[in-house]
Amino acid sequence: MAEAIIQGLLSSNLVSGSEIFVYDIKANLREYLSKKYFISVEAENQKVASLSEVLILAVKPQNVSEAIKGLEIPKEKLLISIAAGIRLGYLEKAFPSVPIVRVMPNNPALVGAGITAMTLGKSAKEPHRHLAEKIFKSVGEVIMIEEKNMDAVTGLSGSGPAFVYLAIEAMTDAGKKLGLDQKAAQKLALETVLGAARTMKETGKSAKELREMVTSPGGTTIEGLKVLEKRKFAAALREAVIAAARKSKTLSRNLSRS
Repeated sequence: MAEAIIQGLLSSNLVSGSEIFVYDIKANLREYLSKKYFISVEAENQKVASLSEVLILAVKPQNVSEAIKGLEIPKEKLLISIAAGIRLGYLEKAFPSVPIVRVMPNNPALVGAGITAMTLGKSAKEPHRHLAEKIFKSVGEVIMIEEKNMDAVTGLSGSGPAFVYLAIEAMTDAGKKLGLDQKAAQKLALETVLGAARTMKETGKSAKELREMVTSPGGTTIEGLKVLEKRKFAAALREAVIAAARKSKTLSRNLSRS
């Protein structure tokens, strides 16, 4: 995700490569990022904190405590966290006077088609919101939410792309079983999902309305939908989103106790 943000910042011309400073515990990754994007890499995170106006904490939740240990951030800097399940209160305890914005981007940010949910900490003001929004609009769209809903966001849009990819895999496999080659089956499945999403977005119609438009009595689509209903597809998808959200909440609780 950090690389997606770097790509977005550079492609949107928000900053130049010389204005991006990166630290990662892995030296080979620092070297890779430096060579690919012509950005500055540092051997310690405190150096990045000193050089940057905006700090983006882009680590896995289980690595947050180690990443911020001993870190000093001046109160005029902005800290943005994309660590899933890490609550604002946890970070505000470590950096009490620093403006903090918590965000949850998702995997399609890799191609500038992500959706990022954002919530502000106690010290974050309108200029901080505007700046964070500007950064994440470089990789897609942004919505503001209350922090109490961030676990739901993590389950829905954070984990959601994996559920869609699984559906594309399954549709592709079905196409192959019906005689299509891999390339044709995957293209048909992929463009179907892309087209359906675009149709819903551009027409403003609900998913139910569009589904009913495609479903003719006694037709082929209704036969497939009967199978999905029998296998409890909709219920399974709902449960998958809820399970991911619950895991996010569990991570939050465990980290707040540590």
